[in-house]
Amino acid sequence: MACTDLDKAAPAAGDDRHLHEECGVFGIYSNVTADVASLAYYALYALQHRGQESAGIVVNDDGLFRSWRDVGLVSDVFPKERLRSLGLGNIAVGHVRYGTTGSDNKRNVQPILVNHYKGRMALAHNGNLTNSQELRLQLESQGSIFHTTTDSEVIAYIIVQERLKHSSIEEAVSAAMDRLVGAYSLVISSPSKLIAVRDPHGFRPLCMGRLKDGSVVFASESCGLDAVGASFERDILPGEIVVADKNGVKSDRSHCGIAPRRLCVFEFIYFARPDSVIDGSSVHVARQRAGAFLALEHPVQADIVIGVPDSGLDAAMGYARQSGIPYGMGFIKNKYIGRTFISPTQDMRENEVNIKLNPIRSVVEGKRVVLIDDSIVRGTTCRRTIDLLRKAGAKEIHMRVSAPPFVSECYYGTDIDDKNKLIANHHTIAEIAEIIGVDSLGYLSLSDVVKLADHTESGFCTACFGGGYPTSIPQDSNKDRFECKISEREKQESV
Repeated sequence: MACTDLDKAAPAAGDDRHLHEECGVFGIYSNVTADVASLAYYALYALQHRGQESAGIVVNDDGLFRSWRDVGLVSDVFPKERLRSLGLGNIAVGHVRYGTTGSDNKRNVQPILVNHYKGRMALAHNGNLTNSQELRLQLESQGSIFHTTTDSEVIAYIIVQERLKHSSIEEAVSAAMDRLVGAYSLVISSPSKLIAVRDPHGFRPLCMGRLKDGSVVFASESCGLDAVGASFERDILPGEIVVADKNGVKSDRSHCGIAPRRLCVFEFIYFARPDSVIDGSSVHVARQRAGAFLALEHPVQADIVIGVPDSGLDAAMGYARQSGIPYGMGFIKNKYIGRTFISPTQDMRENEVNIKLNPIRSVVEGKRVVLIDDSIVRGTTCRRTIDLLRKAGAKEIHMRVSAPPFVSECYYGTDIDDKNKLIANHHTIAEIAEIIGVDSLGYLSLSDVVKLADHTESGFCTACFGGGYPTSIPQDSNKDRFECKISEREKQESV
């Protein structure tokens, strides 16, 4: 639970203002007709943490595509009868979404479905392009008509363009990669093939596994494989194209090694589920290492270490183990409060954190507390969490953050889109400590954050922490620019 919210700014009703996990993708190829829709459903359930705005599944039954996509959680979008209506097939593609490009309305729900003269295509995308505006303008000038406001549809159209020039879908995907810049982990179904693609930098994770019957499975995280009983086989390499069809599995690595690897380090800090393994490293272990580094960088005399549920818990365990200070469960989280919880009045919005979290008084009362959280973006929610600890009787509160301060926008799929709203760009660490009401504050250093994943042979993207952008970035930093255009047009049409 990231500490977000711009100080003194009131969030809109229903806006929880926490960092979002962007998207999760899944795909399965079976050599026989099977209930692939149910397997996609279970996998998306496991990947729900990566996106709670919408969900969708496309089933491919020997070239006949059936789909259902809607806004809401996986369980809401796919009641039993709806899931059954997708029928049997040999390929399925699934997606859960939280979008940084475009709004959360139904037009932007994935997978994207495209009809073209060589057949149909379903595409699920995790990430963000940095040259999407340029590509979209090119496509529109050539007559393309867009139905969504996402860069995922841009990717689909680029692939279709290239499909007209090449004899196979995988060749078209390879040619499209030469035109795409930014973050994209893709799962694509053609009438007869399932294709997994990861951008040359490897910004977002993607892995492959197999079921006992030999079916090939792709997922954003290994927990998605576990959910369907698939054994983990390997991670898709940055720049790799993997194709599963009736002839087996083949790999195109012509785009591998053309760019430095830059996996988003925030996958280990917050986005991924603790039981996942990403690019060879355990997320759970990485977060414990973050806590251990914090204990070495920012030691303090205290009586207990607690974490903010959920992503702060593992780091708190690591801090406690390294420092020798006992670990305790300081908060109970109400797991029945989701993103759809709406606070109709300002007073209720300000009390929302009281409903989501409740401190355990017997754990913190009269104690010097080390509080661990994954990040501070804007500050207000964090301050309210700390107020709860004060009211529960905490004697001292020393906050430690398992990430460096956010100072820059992210253009690769993380919901950090305006550096002017980041508290670290306006205040020193001492000032932030005073604003949020703690006795001391310490962040994980940029030099240590890249050491979290001890088995990952990869560099990391730390652009949002001031580590520099791995690619060129758009001059127009408004990532909702297409949505804004459509909204204005809809307003004019309604007059």
